Amino acid sequence: MQIQLSVVIITFNEEKNIARCLESVRSIADEILVVDSFSIDKTKQICIEQKVRFLEHKFDGHIEQKNWAMAQAKHNYILSLDADEVLTPELIDEIRAIKNNWNFDGYSFNRLTNFCGKWIKHCGWYPDKKLRLWNRDEGSWGGMNPHDKVIMQKGIKINHINLDILHYSFNSIEEHLKQIGYFTDISSKAAFKKGQKSNGVKIIYKTAFKFFRDYILKLGFLDGYYGYVVCKNSASAKRLKYTKLRELNRKS
Repeated sequence: MQIQLSVVIITFNEEKNIARCLESVRSIADEILVVDSFSIDKTKQICIEQKVRFLEHKFDGHIEQKNWAMAQAKHNYILSLDADEVLTPELIDEIRAIKNNWNFDGYSFNRLTNFCGKWIKHCGWYPDKKLRLWNRDEGSWGGMNPHDKVIMQKGIKINHINLDILHYSFNSIEEHLKQIGYFTDISSKAAFKKGQKSNGVKIIYKTAFKFFRDYILKLGFLDGYYGYVVCKNSASAKRLKYTKLRELNRKS
């Protein structure tokens, strides 16, 4: 018996990406649900024109928003995508086959990221396995904001499909740096709430090891100039997170 699949997407000011995402899932979705946190661009207009189910909900965090969105879906079987992601034709065919022969509790896929026009195949950014297709009775969103992940119940069966979700991340280095500033605000506060500590030694160690791991051990140098930029920015993100955490520790 074929399962019924809800594709769930959260958005905020995604007018540049959302139409491409919706088009990639239309042929396999029994429901497309977009939950928007009150965009001020054309995101809502595009979704209404695309005739998807569109809800608006206050954003309290990535994990909280995705769990709320999942709970609104009509079907228990969930495919979750971000607005800047699309399915490859090969993955679309594979999900169509899975719908007709559901044998596991969840399915994970690779995610291949496009950074400033270049596909990043190293730097710790690939294969970037993501569990994105699952039975919501068996798992929900967790992790630490803004880096959410699906956490499944004990004893479940997950099958990894070696095909790609395409992630169109940043069109410029400036966009990446802006997101790093925003995300490290969130991640440092989340770490502080969990009682984590930071100091000068930790900041230096975390930053240096992050660059060494991604650029050398994870072969980031093979991605050329943008591989270097990605690894440098990722190390800067680590430095900012732990610097901001140290300031929160001091103020407390």
